[in-house]
Amino acid sequence: MGAGASSMMGPEGYGRGWGQTSLGDMPESCVAAVLLYLDPPEICKVARLNRAFRGAASADCVWAAKLPANYRYLAALAAAADDDSGGDGATEGNGSRCSSAAMIKKEIYARLCRPTPFDGGTKEFWMEKNKGGLCISISSKAMAITGIDDRRYWSHLSTEESRFHHVAYLQQIWWLEVAGEIDFCFPAGSYSLFFRLQLGRPHKYMGRRVYGCESIHGWNIKPTRFQLSTSDDQQATSQYYLNEPGNWILYHVGDFVVSSSDKLTNLKFSMMQIDCTHTKGGLCVDSVFIYPKGHRHEDCTICK
Repeated sequence: MGAGASSMMGPEGYGRGWGQTSLGDMPESCVAAVLLYLDPPEICKVARLNRAFRGAASADCVWAAKLPANYRYLAALAAAADDDSGGDGATEGNGSRCSSAAMIKKEIYARLCRPTPFDGGTKEFWMEKNKGGLCISISSKAMAITGIDDRRYWSHLSTEESRFHHVAYLQQIWWLEVAGEIDFCFPAGSYSLFFRLQLGRPHKYMGRRVYGCESIHGWNIKPTRFQLSTSDDQQATSQYYLNEPGNWILYHVGDFVVSSSDKLTNLKFSMMQIDCTHTKGGLCVDSVFIYPKGHRHEDCTICK
């Protein structure tokens, strides 16, 4: 038995012997059926095994199962962003733009995993590489912020710590309200919404990341209230004391569910601290993030 099994293995270990067949002789359709059970990074790895796996790893039937149901809608937004960018970084390795009609589905998947700006560059969407879930970030410049145009209260800071390379910094105010909304065709699924905030003014000193804490005050007296609502009457509310200076924190506002990938969802969100018995200041407002529920975060602390 052992000798027989050994004789099946060729010099490459792919199974030569009875009938002189190997792993490379498997039909691509059979390989593709196996790849459907793998995540995209795993598919790309096994594509290196041999020609059959390489061919199956590029098959539309494999990547169609990884793309969201409304990938054509997302691809159209990506194509529009590529056109607006004038071609700078807008093409794939084969020179094609993101078009569901012109590209194979593997290329569409790869393009959608890259950030796509929209609404004048104040918002971005991208897909997770591992699971294909949709993520969205919304800049502070896309939100209505009380007193944002008054330099006594707010200033805009340039920083590499933001996806949008800038944050809104609150020096001092009595009434704080930040509100925004987005209309988007989310792929069906469950999502979580977060505000990304930091206490303290970020800057660098001698090449090291530091923050200014001299203006931080007023956040430990009353909690800050966060809310979201959707066009189909889903609502969520949470509140937190802001008390961790120097760190970017994702404050979990709540979750919502999208039942149809083809239906436009209007999502509204806000944060407020409107107790006028005291001033508050020293807060950086970066952005709002929308992630698939359960998404793992590695670059921020999550407050729930």
